Amino acid sequence: MSVRGLGIDVVDVPAFAVQLTEPGSGFVAGTFTAGEQAASQAGPGTPALAYAARFAAKEAFVKAWSVGRLGRAPQLGELDLREVELVSDPWSRPSLVLHGQVRDAVREALGPDVAIHVSLSHDGPAAVAVVLLETPD
Repeated sequence: MSVRGLGIDVVDVPAFAVQLTEPGSGFVAGTFTAGEQAASQAGPGTPALAYAARFAAKEAFVKAWSVGRLGRAPQLGELDLREVELVSDPWSRPSLVLHGQVRDAVREALGPDVAIHVSLSHDGPAAVAVVLLETPD
């Protein structure tokens, strides 16, 4: 396997929590899938922490994908973050699933067999995610 991109993102959870509660904000609906919203509301910890970790994963993915395209123009003019979905298996291990234009653009850029690895963590007021993109040699 060859590493094609690496991204990391850190989110300040208290500041993020304020953003989530702004009146009239469409941030949650415009950023997270219905499944992510349900999981963030139902999971362990606070919804703000769950949303912050998911947002960090989405941002880390964008950074990793950008590194994988170094020196080339972006493939998409605008990115719908709902097309980058953080899901968990029955043991709460996270993974990213790509949808729509993002899935198609990543496959075009890196091939159909790109592997996406994600790791999440949080401590105190911070949530962090790391994303690694790999392709077969």
